[in-house]
Amino acid sequence: MGGENGGEVGKKGRRKFAVLLCAEESEYVKKVYGGYFKVFVGLLGEEGETWDVYRAARRELPCMEDVGTYDGFVITGSCNDAHGDDQWINDLVSFLKTLDSLKKKVLGVCFGHQILSRALGGKTGRAKKGWDIGVTCIHPSHSTIKLLASLRIPSHLPVIEFHRDEVWQLPPHAEVMACSEKTGVEMFRCGDHIMGIQGHPEYNKDILLHLVDRLLQRNLIQTCHAEAAKASLDAQEPDQEAWKRLCKGFLKGHISW
Repeated sequence: MGGENGGEVGKKGRRKFAVLLCAEESEYVKKVYGGYFKVFVGLLGEEGETWDVYRAARRELPCMEDVGTYDGFVITGSCNDAHGDDQWINDLVSFLKTLDSLKKKVLGVCFGHQILSRALGGKTGRAKKGWDIGVTCIHPSHSTIKLLASLRIPSHLPVIEFHRDEVWQLPPHAEVMACSEKTGVEMFRCGDHIMGIQGHPEYNKDILLHLVDRLLQRNLIQTCHAEAAKASLDAQEPDQEAWKRLCKGFLKGHISW
């Protein structure tokens, strides 16, 4: 159940994080960006940290004796359904239950957001309003804006979305942090150690356009979805700096819950 060391910046022995990679990457993303692991480290990594990657979709997860060495975990998106029954998904659900019991910091993105909800007792499934692809403006709740006041998070927060599943029902004791016109649970948290985000703070426009073209060629989305996604890119920019502050603030424990 080993992982790969993605390199470290600065001295060894400082803060340590792991990305649980749930996607099979395209050759384009690997060639241009070095894979989604490096995309996430680019968003979240800081000087002096160590970041490792575990390919969860290939049934690779940290050994239990290694879990305690990590300060936090990030769960990526995936082409798979979080409500699926593949063995690696069931393994991941069990692992996330363990992380929750240990109160480890866990940030879930898209599929990661949904699988976190499932692991903690929530329900996920097909989005009732269908695909959401492109730049979507989400609306943090008043309590969330107050909670994140030190991070200067705006009340209207554009993010790149690429999903057709959603969280139907939150886990017990979870709190909705944000919603959008299409999705009732855009963000949620459980205590101060679990946070899920339906959108993709790590994506840029180029990655989105690549995925749109890739799925269109495979007939997994319709032309209307592609056109709507591209139009949304012209209409507004994702607020990547605000998302970076939010994600890093949560993962690094800079938020006073």
